[in-house]
Formats: sequence, C-alpha cells, structure tokens
Amino acid sequence: MSVHRLTLGDVLGEHRRGRPHGTAVVDGDVRLTYPELDDRVDRLAGALAADGVTSGGRVLWLGQNSFRVLELLLACGRLGAIFCPANWRQTADELAHVLDDLTPTVVVWEESEAVEKARGQVSLDARWVRSGEEYESYVAAAVPAPEAEVAADAPVLALYTAAFDGRPNAALLSHSALIAHSMSLLHVRQMEDGFTFLACGPLFHVGTMMFTLATFQIGGKLVFTPAFDPAEVCRLIDAEKCTQAFLFGPMIDGLVEANKDRTYDLSSLRFVSHSPEWDAMITVDDSPWCASKMGGYGQTEVGGMLTFLGLGMGGKGFAGRSSPLVHVRILDASGEEVAPGEVGEICARGQSLFSGYWNRPELNAAKTAGGWHHTGDLGRREEDGTITFIGPKLRMIKSANENIYPAEVERALKSHPSVTDAAVIGVPDDRFGQSPKAIVVLAEGAKATAEEIIEHVRGQIASYKKPRDVEFADSIPKKGFTPDYDALDAQYGGGAYPGT
Repeated sequence: MSVHRLTLGDVLGEHRRGRPHGTAVVDGDVRLTYPELDDRVDRLAGALAADGVTSGGRVLWLGQNSFRVLELLLACGRLGAIFCPANWRQTADELAHVLDDLTPTVVVWEESEAVEKARGQVSLDARWVRSGEEYESYVAAAVPAPEAEVAADAPVLALYTAAFDGRPNAALLSHSALIAHSMSLLHVRQMEDGFTFLACGPLFHVGTMMFTLATFQIGGKLVFTPAFDPAEVCRLIDAEKCTQAFLFGPMIDGLVEANKDRTYDLSSLRFVSHSPEWDAMITVDDSPWCASKMGGYGQTEVGGMLTFLGLGMGGKGFAGRSSPLVHVRILDASGEEVAPGEVGEICARGQSLFSGYWNRPELNAAKTAGGWHHTGDLGRREEDGTITFIGPKLRMIKSANENIYPAEVERALKSHPSVTDAAVIGVPDDRFGQSPKAIVVLAEGAKATAEEIIEHVRGQIASYKKPRDVEFADSIPKKGFTPDYDALDAQYGGGAYPGT
C-alpha cells in the first residue's frame, strides 16, 4: 500500500480519530457522529461484499436525497467499487437504460412506479434492497468488511451526464479526483471548521455532490433533505445553523416567500446576494465563490468546476481562471493551442478530471485525444489570461440550472407515431433562463395537438425536459444530417444559450 494513498475511506477514518464527537450527518431523526458513520460504512461494505460487490463492481441508488447516498459511496470506496446515484425523476424507460447500461450488482431503491416498471423491463441479476427498514436490517446484520487494497485513482463515483447523442453516459470520478476538486472548492469558497452544508439539491447532480464531498473533506456537518421544500429548508437552516445550501434563483425566491413573516432565522447561511429581501435574511458572504455569484465554468467530467470566476474577478473573461489543480488549454481542431482572443475547444488535464465514461471505449478515446480531456465546449482565453465560455459545440439548453440536450428530447419526439421529424431549440425564459421549444413535422395525413406531443414526451423522459411549446412545420432545415439550429433560432425565437 502506497504511503501516498488517500482515498475517501481514508478521509473518513481520519475524521473518526480527529473528530470523535463531530456530527457527520443529519437526516430527519438520524444523527451520526463520524465514528458512528465509519462503523456503518464498514458494515455496509461487508454487506455489499457478501452480495458479490468486488473491485470495479457497481452499486446503484434509485431514490431521493438521503444520508444513505454518502454511506453507499463511502462503502463502495472501501471495496474499490463504483457507486452511482441515478436521477430519480427519470421515466421507467430512462431508468431501464441505466440498469441495462451499468449492470449493478446491488440496487438500493425507494418505492416508485417508475422504478417498479423499469425493473420489469430489464433482465438483471442483482440484489435489490429497499431503502428504509430493509436497508437498516441489511446494514445491521452485516459483518464489517476487511480493509481492501484500493488505489487512489480507482473510480468510485459514476454520474450520468452528456446525453448529446440521445442517451446519457456515466462519467467516472476517482477518489483522488474528488478529493482534489474538494480541496480546490474549499479554497475558493473559504470553507472553515464547522462548515454545515444543506443538501437540498439533487445528489445525482454534480453541483450538490461537489459541496457534499467538500464538506465531508473538511469534516463538516452534512444535512440531508429528500427534495427541495421551501418551508422545510428554512426550518433546517435555522435548526442546524447551515452555512451553505444548494440554491439558485427560483429556489431562493421560494425561501423568501416561505419566510416572509421571519419565522426562521436564516442568518447562519453565508450565501450569494440575490434581492433586498433575501440579503436581509441571510449573511451575504464575501468569499471569492459567493462574491462572484458562484461564477465559473464546469461540467460533471471535471468534478464540478474547471474554472472559477472568483479567481479572476475583474478580468475580461467571465469564467475566471482555472482551478488550482488543473490546467486548461484552448485548442483548435488539430489539437494546437489557439492564440489569446481566438475561439477553440476548452480542453484540460489535471488532478480533478474524470477517468472516462463507463463502457464507452470509443468515446473515451475521442475525449482524451492528444492527452487532453476535450470538454465539447467552446471558449476563449482573453489577453489577461482569464477564460470566456462561449457555449457547447453541440447545442445545450439550460433551464432552471438543469441541462437539457436537444438530441435527447428530439429522440422522444420522434417516437410519437405522428411525428416524422423534430428539432428542439431553447427560447429565453424570464424565470428559468431558457425553456425548450419543439419544432415538429407531422407525417402526411397525421394529426396531433401540441398538448398531445408534450404529454407524449413527458412519458418518455423526465418532465423538466419536455418542450413548453410546440410549433408545427413542413420541414426542418438541415446542415448535413443535423438540424440547422441557427436557422431555427432565427425563425422561432431561440436564444439565451449558456455563455451568451
């Protein structure tokens, strides 16, 4: 075992010794110190091992936020296995794809119609453990697993992302990558002893996960709530004296409304300035992360953030400068670095980058051509060294902090029996930044209303991805085999894409 090794399990073991009375997690009635969490992780690792989870094996979580997500991640880390928290908002068809693609050995799940239906759609030899009493019995009855030889660069977390081709891919992040990203975020956010994070955003989203792991890294307190509920989030901030939470514009507006009578004291929350009402409730934070309004550029494949505006405030590029443990190059199609001021693909390498996608060898080879991770996004290095994010090489819609990929929505649209062709653009939305609009071509003689089309898509993919509007057309303009999105934007009012 290398003297240079540091895994997530090692971090937990150190907190057990260094913070024997420190609260690690709070979730409803559950409160665990770091030693208690460590004991549970050891037993859970033993239970998973008894069910055949070995080095490189996969464990899947199908449910809302829970302290068990962190437990499962750490237990998989002790075994050299990979843990994946899947998007519980997906349809049965989408969940079936994850099950079929990841082929987990153990699935821990919360009861839902979509999960039950997805389970029946695939042939999978896996142990299914229902979250709740069955899970608790599963942990309690297990014998702790012996310490395994786990490399720090072994993948431990899989997050599904990048559905540019109509199906998502599982990005694999190693122990060392997650720890490196946590240390960079700790620096920019100026996280200190006693930091408390409220995980009220989805844990399948890298934005929530990166703060969860940074808080864990510093030995802070993690507070979990199943999903965002404004009144409950206000109560938890007050009760647990939370320092940070996963929040953005509409969520903040919801908290302001829920706390308009000042029932709850939110002053422990050190967060971004948003509105006079919000600023009066919280403590406006002056760390580089919050002062820059959480600006920067990132993606799941880099652990969260590749650049921070907080490291380049006042600079010309609104994505700031690169995270301390990575380096960034703007490359042309031949792999050569372009001059400052010229646009090229944002490429990177360094400690926090992912280990490739699960079971995608051809895509992985393309993504790492020339020894750089090719993000698929366009950017520009400004003369002062800061970076400007231009936008995806392939179109992406950003709605209420969720990434929506046209290819995925188009695939669902084309599965409607009356639709022969379709394209999806993003249109400006005052509340959510953008909303998806579908341009649809119906088969000759076929009939369908906009409402029918939208409901069909809702049944195929997660509801937030469905188009808000549908316009019917005789044909879709093309560039080669793909839609001419520029022409569609001009004709149907597209705009407000990320980076513009």
